[in-house]
Amino acid sequence: MQAPASYVAGLGRGASGFTTRSDIGPAREGPSAETIQEAMAKRGEEIPDPDQFQDPEDERNLFAGTVYEADDEEADRIWDAVDARMDERRKAYREAAEAEAAAKERANNPKIQTQFADLKRGLSVLKDEDWEAIPEAGNMTGKRRKHNPRLEENQNGKLYAVSDSVLAGAAASTQLMGEIDDGPADADGTMTDFVAMGTARDRVLSLKLDQASGDAANGSSTSVDPRGYMTALNSQVLQTDAQIGDIKQARQLLQNLIQSNPKHAPGWIAAASLEVHAKKMVAARKIIAEGCEKCPRSEDVWFHAAELNTPENAKRILARAVENVPQSVKIWLKAASLEADPNAKRRVLRKALEFIPNSVRLWKEVVNLEDDPEDARILLTRAVEVIPTSVELWLTLARLETPDKAKQVLNSARQKIPTSHEIWIAAGRLAEQSPSAVSKDASAEEDAAARKKLAAQVDRLIKLAVGSLTKHQAVLTREQWLQEAEACERDGSPLTAQAIVKATIHLDIEEEDRRTVWLEDAERAALGGFYEVARAVFVVLIESFPDSPSVWRKAAEFEKAHGTPEAVQDILAQGAEHCPHAEVLWLMAAKEKWVGGDVVGAQQILSRAFEQNEDSESIFLAAAKIAAETNEVEAAQQILQKARGQADTERVWMKSAVLERQLGKLDEALKTLDEAIGRFPSFDKLHMIRGQVLEEKGDVAGARKAYAQGCRACPKSVPLWILSARLEEKAGVVIKARSLLEKARLHNPKNDVLWTEAVKIEERAGSTQQAKALLSRAMQECPSSPLLWAMAIFMENPQQRKGRSVDALKKAGEHPAVIMAVARLFWAERKIEKTRQWMQNAITADPDWGDAYGWWLKFEKQHGEPQRIEEVRKKADAAQPHHGPVWQATAKDMKNIGKSTREILEQVADKIEFA
Repeated sequence: MQAPASYVAGLGRGASGFTTRSDIGPAREGPSAETIQEAMAKRGEEIPDPDQFQDPEDERNLFAGTVYEADDEEADRIWDAVDARMDERRKAYREAAEAEAAAKERANNPKIQTQFADLKRGLSVLKDEDWEAIPEAGNMTGKRRKHNPRLEENQNGKLYAVSDSVLAGAAASTQLMGEIDDGPADADGTMTDFVAMGTARDRVLSLKLDQASGDAANGSSTSVDPRGYMTALNSQVLQTDAQIGDIKQARQLLQNLIQSNPKHAPGWIAAASLEVHAKKMVAARKIIAEGCEKCPRSEDVWFHAAELNTPENAKRILARAVENVPQSVKIWLKAASLEADPNAKRRVLRKALEFIPNSVRLWKEVVNLEDDPEDARILLTRAVEVIPTSVELWLTLARLETPDKAKQVLNSARQKIPTSHEIWIAAGRLAEQSPSAVSKDASAEEDAAARKKLAAQVDRLIKLAVGSLTKHQAVLTREQWLQEAEACERDGSPLTAQAIVKATIHLDIEEEDRRTVWLEDAERAALGGFYEVARAVFVVLIESFPDSPSVWRKAAEFEKAHGTPEAVQDILAQGAEHCPHAEVLWLMAAKEKWVGGDVVGAQQILSRAFEQNEDSESIFLAAAKIAAETNEVEAAQQILQKARGQADTERVWMKSAVLERQLGKLDEALKTLDEAIGRFPSFDKLHMIRGQVLEEKGDVAGARKAYAQGCRACPKSVPLWILSARLEEKAGVVIKARSLLEKARLHNPKNDVLWTEAVKIEERAGSTQQAKALLSRAMQECPSSPLLWAMAIFMENPQQRKGRSVDALKKAGEHPAVIMAVARLFWAERKIEKTRQWMQNAITADPDWGDAYGWWLKFEKQHGEPQRIEEVRKKADAAQPHHGPVWQATAKDMKNIGKSTREILEQVADKIEFA
């Protein structure tokens, strides 16, 4: 009968089932091509063209019956030749590329046999005993199982119990039977117990490991480093076959070199270095030792031999080296460096000086080893006798001598080396540091006189130096002298630095270029922090160009930044005397007096300025400002009234109207403004002040008319258009404000301030979408405007502001408005230090941007200490900012007239969140 479908013969006895051909029957042939095409036609499928993928080389159809003639054979032969030629041309490049790729692949993924190539070569030296000592590989398949000595495995992995008799027999089989006489015996007839030896060996190894682990646990030093074990393994370099081949080739080449030319020292050094690279130090020492025998006059070979050996062996090698090369400073210094005892080093170096007395380096090393300055001075005295042309030794000796003896040493040095500028400069520094030059108990006048006398002495000495060096044709270039001056200032000798500048700054420069080049020198020195050098340059500039107001102004600005207020006032006073018609010098001098609290002195300076400049608008306005600030209102009005008669300018009329406005005389101010506008109709500030006065009086219609008149007369005045639009916004006519700003943009295209104001109007009106649309138009017209980019950052969603800030920094990252916007983002994320750093960057970008100080002060009040708050205030006081939307509006408010920078800063910090 037929067996069941799932029946497998022998399954009950443990056999596994399989399938044969008889189970599935004979194979049958598949459908023909015609049958497949008929089936596809019935289903409506497209029948493929059998010749669609025909090989073009297989000639069928049209050329199926043609005869292969001689010309066909010739054509095929020509094409084959062309192919062979093209293949030959690319063969070298292709083979080189394939070889390079193969080498790179072998280097990146070396084969197992490559990695163990050096170990396989080591197998050739193994003896039979070594091979026999290799243990047999155990069964590793069950290493993860817990071992039970009473259980064993059969072939199928099944565990079964072992009888006690088998275990006892196995234990007895490891014992040596004393009654067996033909077993392994020693020469004296005793039996060797190999099991006991192995057990003892295991016990010793276990004891050492336990001791090492115990030392590591107690924190003591041990040779076992479990943490660095894998690191040490990773640091081992596995050389590939290619590297080993290169080393063999290089070794053969160097061997040929030293055999063909044994007196060539670099060959021996290269051969030894190759063995060091191959990690064969014994061979390297042997080669370099042979090199020392072959090239005993080469200091490099001896030096290399000492480097490759231990310190004790190196001492012996260098002892032989100095016998063969006694004039080598390098060998003696190496020998001294191997000595640990200072006395031994001293003996070696002094022995070296017996052979090489003219070595400056050896004398320096000997002197440096001396702890007693007196001993060092004695050695240097001997050194300059032996080497009188060494500038360094003379200068070192002068530093160790007393001032009087140092002068004698330097005089002797100048006689021995008349071409050395270092000795002359050292003499100048010595004269400057003389303790008798300035007395500590002298008064201020005596001290100033003594310093002036000392400076003249140093100047005279440096001038003599330049003359002497010129006589001996050893003059330095102008740039070199300036570098020496900077070095003197760096070392604490400002008078010598100034003397060098005064004596050498005119070298190598044309007469007509002196002013420009010297100003550049002063600026460069100030930027480098060499203020005494820059001050000396300004002294020369003032002496050479006393009638140049710009020179005096630059000098005053330098002293204001890096000097004292007294020095600034002194320079400005001298500049005003030499340039009496330079208004800027008179004004700067008066301002310095005023800032210093000397109002009377400022008024006296302006009085003298009036004598020299009767019709000066700036001097009139400065005098009026001082009078107004000191509450001398009537004097200020008289000064401005006199100025309107003598200096009839628009600024004088504007200041007169502003003063009357400050005093509350609005009607008189309007009269003054009407008269001024009649005289100067194109001065936009007159129209702006007139409109603001009318707003204060509550005359909105009059103010609107005043602004309209001003916009017609001054269509390019952006602030005038903005004031007019804000007036309409306050009156509630936002449409009129939009219209005015649109008209202003027609007269002033691509003006980001007008676009910013338009966007703010929409924001204040609550039209957020309209504001965004307007901002998009604005950024199309002004793509690099920092004001627009700063607004764009905060008009985005919080998640998109960071990406927007990156774009803003790329487009307008140098403006403080953008930098401050980024700082505010960090502030919102409570990244305190980053916020502080970016606010500092905003101040650095433009110290005149007052809004940045306001933001910074507001931030420090929330997150900073009192010291940081005071630091921001000091920075604002030093910068005296004037710009910024909120800062300008606050500073020009009539309520804040006369207030200090700190008071305005506090108000800006309070208002700025609404900006």
